[in-house]
Amino acid sequence: MSATESSGPTAFKHYAQAQTTFKPPVIANDNAFLGDIFSSQDLSPDAPISCGIYRLEAGTPLEYTYTYHEMKIILDGEFEISDETGQKVHATKGDVFYFPKGAKIKFETKTFGLGFYTGQ
Repeated sequence: MSATESSGPTAFKHYAQAQTTFKPPVIANDNAFLGDIFSSQDLSPDAPISCGIYRLEAGTPLEYTYTYHEMKIILDGEFEISDETGQKVHATKGDVFYFPKGAKIKFETKTFGLGFYTGQ
């Protein structure tokens, strides 16, 4: 039986209070944190989808080039988000973004920002 086949139903996954209890690892500088909470990599290795938490604290901006498509919703705090087209948004709680594959995005904050993402 392959990794994508199953002998029965696959149960859903739940991470209680992830917004406040999940602590993503540092990914850049000493102020940018990101970590997947869940991924379908084992079930769908050809087209996995992942989700997790991104946190940026005041300090060095994060410049990131996307190698996948991503959706992000801002959960708390604020970001200044800009891209190479000159578009710039002051993002706050409740804002939703789509970052296409290949996009070069700059994230900055004077305080902190917390986002939930899903990418494929």
